[in-house]
Order: sequence, then structure tokens, then C-alpha cells
Amino acid sequence: MSWDEDGTPHPLALRRTGRSELEPDRLPEMRELEVLGWELAPEDLRWVFLPYVWPPAARTWVPDRSTHWAVDTSLDGHGHITGVECAPLPEPDLRDLDREADEALAALGLPPRPRGRLWLLRPVGPFTTVGALLEHLDALASAAPAETLLALTRTTLAELAGP
Repeated sequence: MSWDEDGTPHPLALRRTGRSELEPDRLPEMRELEVLGWELAPEDLRWVFLPYVWPPAARTWVPDRSTHWAVDTSLDGHGHITGVECAPLPEPDLRDLDREADEALAALGLPPRPRGRLWLLRPVGPFTTVGALLEHLDALASAAPAETLLALTRTTLAELAGP
């Protein structure tokens, strides 16, 4: 299991460079990879370790050229939206998100993620989506102590991926 520190991004990502104002799931390379069966790894801190334990043949990454946006919505006294302002998330806030992920990984005994990557996964075994596979893992985890989620996920993925 690893973060593939020395690995290269998916070849489709090499055709695009530079910062984009698009959110991660709207990047052209992400859309192209979705058509090929890749799915953006979940952002939920509970699953932050997934790319680390996912079978290497069913994971890839692209450089993160996206912009993460902060959205500020104004409401009137009746709860109606009166204004919406969007601004790129400031660098300190982005670092806070990375720090939260690193802390969650450290609590599991795993190293921090390499910076600047968007991870993509393909479902393994009989599952047609990553979401369906996560539901299966959730069902298995419901009968096990919470601290075993990493080991349970690693074992289950290895069994599903086969030799």
C-alpha cells in the first residue's frame, strides 16, 4: 500500500496544464476519465485513506489544477436568498483542509498524502460504482469496531481485486 509517490499522473492529464477556475469534478480531464470508468475519490475524511489502500491497477491521479471555492450566501429575514458571492478559497483555508486530512491519516498510522493530486478510483469486484463498494464496506464495518475500518477496507479490497 502506498501513495505512489514516484508515480506519474494518468496520461490524459498530461494534455492539460495551468490553473483552472473549475472545481475538481468539472475539469476536462476529470470528465474524460469519468467516461473511461474512473470516479473522483470521496472527499469525506472518513475515507481519506482510500487511495492509499485501493488496488494500484484501479487507482490513478491527475494534478490538481482546480480552484476550490468559498460560497457566501446572504438571506433575508424570511430565509430567501438575497445574494451569493463566490471567491477562491484562500491558501490558509486550503492548508487547513490538507492538515485535517493529514491528521486523520496520522490517526490511522498512515503517512500524509502527496500534495496537489486529485485521486480517481475504479470499482473492483462485482461493484459497478465506487459508491456501491463503499456501501458494501459500510455494511461490513457496521458489525465491526470503528477502529478496524482501515484494516477491513484493505482486506476487502485485496480480496475483491484478486491476485
